[in-house]
Amino acid sequence: MILLDGCSLTAPLLARIAAGEGVVLDEPALARVAANRAVVDQIVAEDRTVYGINTGFGQFATVVIPHDQLRLLQLNLLRSHAAGVGEPLPPDQTRALMAARINCLLKAHSGIRPEPIRLLAECLNRGILPVVPCQGSVGASGDLAPLAHMALLLVGEGLAWVAGRQLPGGEALAQAGLRPVVLQAKEGLALINGTQLITALGNLAADKFSRLAGLADEIAGLSLEALRGTRAAFDPRIHAARPHPGQIAVADHMRALLGPGSAISDSHQDCHRVQDAYSLRCIPQVHGVTRDALGFAGAILERELNAATDNPMIFTDTAESRSGGNFHGQYPAFACDLLAIAAADLASISERRQERLVNPAYSDLPAFLTQNGGLESGFMMAHVTSAALVSEMKGLANPACVDSIPTSAGKEDHVSMGPIAARKLLKAVDALEQVLAIEARMALEGIRILGLAPGEGLQPLLRTLEKACAPWHDRAMFVEINASLQALRTHLDAVP
Repeated sequence: MILLDGCSLTAPLLARIAAGEGVVLDEPALARVAANRAVVDQIVAEDRTVYGINTGFGQFATVVIPHDQLRLLQLNLLRSHAAGVGEPLPPDQTRALMAARINCLLKAHSGIRPEPIRLLAECLNRGILPVVPCQGSVGASGDLAPLAHMALLLVGEGLAWVAGRQLPGGEALAQAGLRPVVLQAKEGLALINGTQLITALGNLAADKFSRLAGLADEIAGLSLEALRGTRAAFDPRIHAARPHPGQIAVADHMRALLGPGSAISDSHQDCHRVQDAYSLRCIPQVHGVTRDALGFAGAILERELNAATDNPMIFTDTAESRSGGNFHGQYPAFACDLLAIAAADLASISERRQERLVNPAYSDLPAFLTQNGGLESGFMMAHVTSAALVSEMKGLANPACVDSIPTSAGKEDHVSMGPIAARKLLKAVDALEQVLAIEARMALEGIRILGLAPGEGLQPLLRTLEKACAPWHDRAMFVEINASLQALRTHLDAVP
């Protein structure tokens, strides 16, 4: 069980929740939530006019709602805002969305009671997941539509997944012996006003990307060995003279991977080549800026994961409500777009190494890594698949956050389009994984053809690939790519 307290959720922890681990709510945080809720109760009791508590929303903010209709106001908000379309989020993404919203509510600035939070956590832990369409949010004024679909489950409406079947929300709760909540003043708004769709998907993508970034160095090392590349470009003095942290870290990693014990390196110490092509020589520079982008964007996404993103904000210490713009998704949208660019570039340099592996003009290896060229096509089409993936990733790298379509009768006149950025990033990271799997399989075959051992730091990955992939003779290539992909995942799981 992973503790949610509003302050300490990380991308790796969110990934574990998405994969099925349960959550437990921090009791001191719930006590702060209850104290924060008392401020809303005081505002209602004093009949003060406060946006989101006893007024309409957006363009209707000037409409004051009678006291006896405040509960209906919140219920109507959920119903009207559950306007999403498209395919439902898969279970892992839905779980991440729920956990991210729970964590936000535990910041104790939302004015909600503990009861809806407890019910949301109970649904998460029991696998009662709301059906949340993936499209319909512009990422400003929060991810209103997807969060409204999520919140409908808590009032016994909407749709839910239970053991792979879709059920009406009320029926799903009843089967589990759970009772829906009756929303009080502000609670509907508290459940849907925030950036949790962008933030949840962005953090899942960033967590996977960060692991792939280190793996990309290892695969590049295998390719460099298969292509008989030089280690000279990783001299620490070169990188100290241009002290970008990511560049230095990747150069250090490459030296450790290539390390001593390379029969391949020993075999070409006196060769005529002076320097390698950029896809080999510039691994620290290109992979390095990806590391720095991950550090920058990952920090934004994790801060957002532990941020209060409501409007209005309720402040317990002064018993006040203040309107602001923390629901605007530009921070996580920028982060997701930056990472999509980084993923596209990392895949692009991988594809260039693949070209060198299959093209005999660039290596000592046979064309397309087959000893029976003509009868067999070898890795010809595997490289074509990589090229297709990289081209698609370049499209996904086009930033979503620079677009804005004003909504809500001009009240929401600048929006982030962050959910689009987050969904693009998830696709880009999945494509990157496939591109790296193809490079890894090609590099393995190149090293087998050379018949010499690479550096010691590359041996664990090489052994995992060798177990999964037999020496090449033409066979169904998609099976081979999938075997390489699973080998990479096995290798990552074994890394501490």
